[in-house]
Amino acid sequence: MQRQQLEHIIRAATGITGAKEFVIIGSQAVLGQFPNSPDELLVSIEADLFSLRNTTDADLIDGSIGEGSPFHQTFGYYAHGVAVETAILPSGWKDRLIPVQNENTGGGKGLCLEVHDLAVSKLIAGREKDFDFVRILLKHHLAKSEIIRDRLSATSIATDRREICMARLRKISI
Repeated sequence: MQRQQLEHIIRAATGITGAKEFVIIGSQAVLGQFPNSPDELLVSIEADLFSLRNTTDADLIDGSIGEGSPFHQTFGYYAHGVAVETAILPSGWKDRLIPVQNENTGGGKGLCLEVHDLAVSKLIAGREKDFDFVRILLKHHLAKSEIIRDRLSATSIATDRREICMARLRKISI
């Protein structure tokens, strides 16, 4: 997915739900901070987002522009309506959101996770593709392992889980 496609999803979600602000929490949130991200980070064809207006907007998004929808079939990418609880994020993440709003977003605003907060959520999710994503962020100097480590320390998770995430970070930072 490219930045222009994310903007299209924000515009479509705004038109469908009537909401004006959406938080993008999946890997494509990287496009907020780094609109010209390396192709290696842009392999996903979905954007995970939720409305700040109403939790039921996720169902509208999935039904109208979600996987398998005419939107998906037409454009080759889609939105996945999620909830704020979908990702485990560090303390203060809301203060670091990166806005995406321009003529292409149709009056809507995307609020993308800051890249270090995104990396923390990926490490906690713990899938191989998430580790690869963080590894690529580090490889391209889009994120710093020290900041990720600090953010992990500021995340409300069990101590043993935090240690597992720290070990994952050490392993991929090599």
